[in-house]
Amino acid sequence: MLPLLVVHGGAGHIPSDRVQDSVLGVCAAVRAGYSFLTAGGSSVDAVVEAVANMEDNPRFNAGRGSVLTARGDVEMDALVMDGRDLSSGAVSAVKNIANPVQLARLVMDKTSHACLTAGGAAEFARQMGVQEVSTESLITDYSRARWKKNLDPGAKPVECQMGKMGTVGAVAVDAEGNIACATSTGGMLNKMEGRVGDTPCIGSGGYADNSVGAVSTTGHGEAIMKVVLARLILFHMEQGKSVEEASDLGLSHMRTRVGVWAGSSPWTPKGPGPHASRPIRWPGPLHVTKRCTGAFIKESITLNL
Repeated sequence: MLPLLVVHGGAGHIPSDRVQDSVLGVCAAVRAGYSFLTAGGSSVDAVVEAVANMEDNPRFNAGRGSVLTARGDVEMDALVMDGRDLSSGAVSAVKNIANPVQLARLVMDKTSHACLTAGGAAEFARQMGVQEVSTESLITDYSRARWKKNLDPGAKPVECQMGKMGTVGAVAVDAEGNIACATSTGGMLNKMEGRVGDTPCIGSGGYADNSVGAVSTTGHGEAIMKVVLARLILFHMEQGKSVEEASDLGLSHMRTRVGVWAGSSPWTPKGPGPHASRPIRWPGPLHVTKRCTGAFIKESITLNL
């Protein structure tokens, strides 16, 4: 089986002056992750590397470049899942960590737990020798400016979300046919301290199962959690639906039940299927619109359509 990797740069409105750098960012991420696959690495290696690459890129809302909390701080979430045996690791509300997705993998590999949060995750990181970084190193001028704008008494919530890119993620299959997913985010702009969204929640922010496929989601976390979107899409695929049909059914159900759209990056053993709800051209990693960027790579060919 030929290895494959799909990444997405998150849901959100991308200002025209930031589109090119965002496209270059997802292309760099997909190439970085794919290099692990071509070298014989696992699908977990690939998705973690791809997402870590985006965490290091200030253009994305993950790691460096994360949006700020109401107090002007950075709190990040991440998830990794291995489709071979459903092993998973996640962290939530972590601070002073450059690459939360790497810490999430350590949770998966080095503990018997599925998720560590806040202070507990920080203590675990220290035990694992993960270097702490300053809060300032994670905050960009762009994020700080948008945080301040949203504090204005006359600020309009919808307008303040403009220019925000959401959760980033990746799904992959390696040469052995094993599937994995990874997702990472800085969360919601001006969120309450301690708020945790869908990203670190298994079945919401992502899911991977060799027998079905893998999904990484992006969008409004509270809505995604209410319908357990990633696992819902895979459920429809288990029932014989195509990737397109399963994605549309899951996303439409969320729209009907909670009134919010989202996006997903699903993959099945039959091939990649980044899809989104067609009515509003919501993000799919083979689309580059004003709302999302992403890329797909297979056989050393990168597509960023």
